[in-house]
Amino acid sequence: MSIVTLKDALNRAKNGKYGIGAFNISSFTFLETIIKAAEDKKSPVITQIAEGHVVDMPNFDSFCKAAVDMASKASVPVVLHLDHGLTLNTVVRCIQNGFSSIMIDASAYPYEENIRRTKEIVNICHSVGISVEGELGTIGGSEANIIKEEDAFTNPNEALDFVKKTEIDALAISIGNVHGNYKGEPKLDFERLETISKLTNLPLVLHGGSGIYDDDFRKAVSLGICKINFYTGNCKSAGKAVMDFIQEDPEKNGTDLMKLIKGIRNNVYETVCHNMDVFGSSNKAW
Repeated sequence: MSIVTLKDALNRAKNGKYGIGAFNISSFTFLETIIKAAEDKKSPVITQIAEGHVVDMPNFDSFCKAAVDMASKASVPVVLHLDHGLTLNTVVRCIQNGFSSIMIDASAYPYEENIRRTKEIVNICHSVGISVEGELGTIGGSEANIIKEEDAFTNPNEALDFVKKTEIDALAISIGNVHGNYKGEPKLDFERLETISKLTNLPLVLHGGSGIYDDDFRKAVSLGICKINFYTGNCKSAGKAVMDFIQEDPEKNGTDLMKLIKGIRNNVYETVCHNMDVFGSSNKAW
């Protein structure tokens, strides 16, 4: 297969009633492991880099070349996506590096400014055949408390207006999901999700997938979620591999870097494969 657009992948997911995992590739180890898992599960996959991580990648352009090369040679469809794009400079940089999809996150701005900024990116990206994900509503950050205030949730009527005015290809919504770790039990507003899905008829995106229960994932997908962002859970899997590595034999293993990397690969691989099964994307590659 080859690199595909987010629009193509999510429209197929919407019609097929399954979700596609969007896994952050903050390192080459994550990149190769996630694509390997997708190939073994015969699943389409979204590999993404958050703008917040770009500053920590001094060789970002070189990393992108490796990502494009690996994705283009994969036996399954791969979307190369910018996650939480905040600036025009980073958006353009990612387009130049071969990304097939861009998320513009202007959700922190007032509603009309969110529309203006999102539409600007849509015009640029659509002119060169690249998909765009927008965001409406407030999604809490790392270590955030469970969001309960309805003002922070995505308003269904605003969502319809937002989609019409921006012409985005996918919409990230806030229904009680948060980035990072959940403090307390995550409770998703499924009724709101269903309403937004019916009104917009657009593939919807669930950020903050780590910490959400498998059954809730399945229900969310059945109600219109087509893209599920998952990063913290993979980091925890990698962290567990590091802890196990140190505890097993502190003196000897401290110098066996390849053994450590193998442990990280194995843990992340298992986590990604499990999620592909839960999301319903296994054996859905085309």
